[in-house]
Amino acid sequence: MTQDISEQAKAIIRRNTEEVQGGGDWALFDTLFSDDFHDHTPQPGMNSDKASVLGLYKRLRVAFPDFRPEIHWQRADGDVVTTFKTYHGTHQGEFLGIPATGKTLSFETVDAMRVVDGKITDHWGVANLYSVLQQLGVIAPLSK
Repeated sequence: MTQDISEQAKAIIRRNTEEVQGGGDWALFDTLFSDDFHDHTPQPGMNSDKASVLGLYKRLRVAFPDFRPEIHWQRADGDVVTTFKTYHGTHQGEFLGIPATGKTLSFETVDAMRVVDGKITDHWGVANLYSVLQQLGVIAPLSK
């Protein structure tokens, strides 16, 4: 039974990553996310609710119109799915307060998301935004 739940949860998270984040399918977002969704690690200055996550996803697609996630692996423990992925895109709009640079970049993210009754209910995540700032030229790379 747990294996079935884990596989179903992984499929839902994969659809969110590929079709919502990568494809901008906002109607699917509404279908996949629970109305009482809670982000346990919201971006600074953001709320932790469903509407705030949708706003973040939309801002990412404006900043990076060619935004593309690449899933490296997923692991599930019951209803919680952890995904390691790399986001790719060309910086064409404001992001993190930085005006468009036209630079192509990529950054890694690890997310854990809970799926209950076919809906995403919770999120915990870490993104390598330090790398983004380096690639956009805002901060210098560390010397070796």
